[in-house]
Amino acid sequence: MRLRALLETDALGLRLLGGEDELDRTVRGVMTTDLRDPSRYLSGGELVLTGLAWRRDAADSEPFVRILAGAGVAGLAAGEAELGDIPADLVEACLHHRLPLFAVNETVAFATITEYVVRQVSGERAGDLAAVVDRHRRLMTSGPAGGGPEVVLDLLTSDLDLRAWVLSPTGRQIAGAGAPLPGPLGATLAGHHLAATRTGRRAPHRAAVAGTTYSLFPIRNTGRGAVPAARDVRESVLSDWLLAVEADASDWPAARLDLLQGVTQLIAVERDRRDAARTVRRRLAQEVLELVQTGAAPAEIAARLRVAAPVLLPGLGVAPQWQVVVARVDWSTSGQSAAAGEIASGPVAQALLEEILVDPAVSGPDSADRIAVAHTGEEAIALVPLPAVITAPAEPGEGEEDAAAGADGKDADALAGEPGLHADALLASVREPLSAGLADDGRLTLGVSAAVHSAEGLRGALEEARHARRVAAARPGRVCAAGHHELASHVLLLPFVPDDVRRAFTARLLDPLRDYDRRHRAELIETLEAFLDCDGSWTRCAARLHLHVNTLRYRVGRIEQLTGRDLSRLEDKLDFFLALRMS
Repeated sequence: MRLRALLETDALGLRLLGGEDELDRTVRGVMTTDLRDPSRYLSGGELVLTGLAWRRDAADSEPFVRILAGAGVAGLAAGEAELGDIPADLVEACLHHRLPLFAVNETVAFATITEYVVRQVSGERAGDLAAVVDRHRRLMTSGPAGGGPEVVLDLLTSDLDLRAWVLSPTGRQIAGAGAPLPGPLGATLAGHHLAATRTGRRAPHRAAVAGTTYSLFPIRNTGRGAVPAARDVRESVLSDWLLAVEADASDWPAARLDLLQGVTQLIAVERDRRDAARTVRRRLAQEVLELVQTGAAPAEIAARLRVAAPVLLPGLGVAPQWQVVVARVDWSTSGQSAAAGEIASGPVAQALLEEILVDPAVSGPDSADRIAVAHTGEEAIALVPLPAVITAPAEPGEGEEDAAAGADGKDADALAGEPGLHADALLASVREPLSAGLADDGRLTLGVSAAVHSAEGLRGALEEARHARRVAAARPGRVCAAGHHELASHVLLLPFVPDDVRRAFTARLLDPLRDYDRRHRAELIETLEAFLDCDGSWTRCAARLHLHVNTLRYRVGRIEQLTGRDLSRLEDKLDFFLALRMS
């Protein structure tokens, strides 16, 4: 329990005299003493009760409080029965050592406080909660969910004073009691959990973030899609949920640890329900994908899309646009082996893509109800519907040009910003935790297509997303994505240039400049990049580099002399541009 709970119980008759900022300290026991030095009987975390019999004069308070603070006690409660008001020297000493101090009303016996604290922190209370959790588990497994995981998390808060949250592997909050967990904190905790799981450390995992300690419990998927325990951990690490508890479980008794394990099993039942609800969407995506890949007639594909639209976009009477997202998780098996040959990455990529496509600002287990993801081989393929852009009617008095645009169904705002998903934005909030889970032997690559408006464009969108994923795979990093817009430029070509050709091409053009820069600190590479970025404008480039134009001309001349190229020629400019991009 926390110190704060003592003040919230009127029957205890406690009054806070100092240490308001320390009320979140955890109380692990209680001790009554009037010894001048009780340190030999303290182990830390106690609420110390004293009648002040140890105090003969004002000089005694500071040493007594210093001993308590050094022993790590949670707080001090002093009785008013002997001296009346609590001495000011004791209040001052507690403030100096940041030790919370309570005054105990003379009408309240120390035994009353002791009984209350012992009851709160004893295994009996954990046993009472375990019985409640067991009843709730039976209710959930025999019928509709009895309130979901929030109910049992509320019980943890009310009965054991534990704040807890259920998080996805990317750190998105799925359930919680009380205030929501900030998104960045959730991602950090998920990263800690994934990294610890990859190293094989035994759960619960301990994580200290911004001065607060959390214990992280895995929530194993026990449903039909679960991975057998004997399989490689990499097949489940990126898809399992976790329970984050704001407490240090390293010194918990076995009974309390068993209780938290029971809570994770209960939440796993809820997850199995959620996965079962996704079955329809997954089947729709699989059917559409098979039609597209087998070259079915557009009319047949359109018919399946008409079936999918009401499921994925309930209540909308407009035909959506569609985007395709392709993801793949690749593992290096050097030095490791899965129980049954190669690691099955397709299902992992499917569950992970379903999570990535959820808006990180949305919480709850059913927030992915507009996402249909199938998997084929090692790829996961998402069919993402986008509501059609509806143009608002022109206001009276608008010009004929605006009215004509409205009649054509073209919305200016829609044209200004490209609709739908964007590759970089998808991974912005999940890159940190997923990189921890992938460790040094895994990679996630993802490609996003442009939005298409009909069944005829769906096959092209699938190929576009696959090409974009291959572009992402050619980049360094554990988590990479590429979008369709990158397929219309040199970015599409560069990743597929053989490594030996890359090295030879860049060495021929750039090595003379790098050698010269090392010897003379001339910054020729930096000058070349700025000159090309300014489209060969002498004045703009000189201003950017804070150089005189004549100095810039001298540097460009030196570049041309060292490389035998002419930066006034388009061909040579293009060669330098590509060499810099490939280096």
